[in-house]
Amino acid sequence: MGPTPYVDLDEAKHVLQQAHHAFDAWSQATLSERAKLLRRLASTLRDRASELALLAAKEMGKPVSEGEAEANKCAWVCEYYADNGASFLAPKHVETDAERSYVHLAPLGVVLAIMPWNFPFWQFFRFAAPALMAGNAVVLKHASNVPGCSEAIVSLVREAGAPSGLVGSALVEAKDVRALIEDRRIAAVTFTGSTETGRKVAAAAGHALKKTVLELGGSDPYVILRDANLERAADITVKARMINTGQSCIAAKRFIVVSPLKKKLEELVVSRMKSLQMGDPTDPATKVGPMSTVGLRDDLHRQVRESIDRGAKLLLGGEVPNKAGAWYPPTVLTNVTRGMPAYEEELFGPVAAIIEAKDDDDAIDIANDSRFGLGAAVFTADQSEGERIARARLRAGSCFVNDAVRSDPRLPFGGIGDSGYGRELSWLGIQEFVNAKTVYVAPREALY
Repeated sequence: MGPTPYVDLDEAKHVLQQAHHAFDAWSQATLSERAKLLRRLASTLRDRASELALLAAKEMGKPVSEGEAEANKCAWVCEYYADNGASFLAPKHVETDAERSYVHLAPLGVVLAIMPWNFPFWQFFRFAAPALMAGNAVVLKHASNVPGCSEAIVSLVREAGAPSGLVGSALVEAKDVRALIEDRRIAAVTFTGSTETGRKVAAAAGHALKKTVLELGGSDPYVILRDANLERAADITVKARMINTGQSCIAAKRFIVVSPLKKKLEELVVSRMKSLQMGDPTDPATKVGPMSTVGLRDDLHRQVRESIDRGAKLLLGGEVPNKAGAWYPPTVLTNVTRGMPAYEEELFGPVAAIIEAKDDDDAIDIANDSRFGLGAAVFTADQSEGERIARARLRAGSCFVNDAVRSDPRLPFGGIGDSGYGRELSWLGIQEFVNAKTVYVAPREALY
């Protein structure tokens, strides 16, 4: 790959101006017209799923089987908001002394979307589908290592028949992002990425008094209680750990297991991780591709080695392959305890960290012993107790019982703590970037 084709700030502001102009007309389009665009966009995404998957594989290493699934999921979220947007945006009438009084959900304007590389299409469309349905325009500042994906998104929207400039790409350098946030034509900002960068985005947007939604890092605990079906738990946790070569904010990262089950879980996890084929991401048989960059791979390896130095035990992997590229093998650490990077930090790659708990209550306490709060899962034969734990005891934005944490257009998605704030998807996602406007019409007799 060549150098990133950055644009300068003047060019980026030209893109912003086009989006601002497109917003004027798009905000007046009917809900039916907006829905038609989303349906055409869904059809285009499905038609080009293979092409998009290959592009992601070449730019950031995603296995093509996962890339095609990602493109189809983008189509689903577009259809979901086409089907449900009108009801989500319907005025809410309130009885007062007025002739009529109601809350009207009006679009805000141009939303700046600062997006990451790991799900280069899904991260965008899960925000953009509801934002466009609500009548907003979008300027995308994508990650520097997926410029082709960024251009493909703009092309897809244009091909679906969107007004010129409604979605634009402004691939500026990091130093220019603040200037975009502060531009008066930007009404709000959404950011998906690391907690550290999220703090900077939030500070800049806060200074400019711009609304933000932040979806940040995660260190999702998968809690395996004493009565859990261990085979099923191992199947799900390994699959959830290794999606996108482990480079997912909601991947299973901490495998918390009660003492009597620890040894058996170690065996099951190692056998499943060992079976995953690492190789060319454009090969449909590949389950583990290269990591996105050598730098990120080296950071992950440092976290693994530091955890081992502090007492963790290496059961599988943990060695950088002797070949060119950002390769890292499926890796399993056990005896992970507080103070180790594998316990305290987000491991953004194909590394499972097994943590032993004394009993079920201790396992839940360990799960909550984190600055993150994006997702969590609990495994137990007692479905009702699992539901109670998910509802009342686990501290995270999404809590799943006997299944892997995942995003779904029908359900809210987002975190607490260092995992961010605000929600994407569902009825809540479409209401993040709107003006909840009170409309009050005086009684007719007030005219006389």
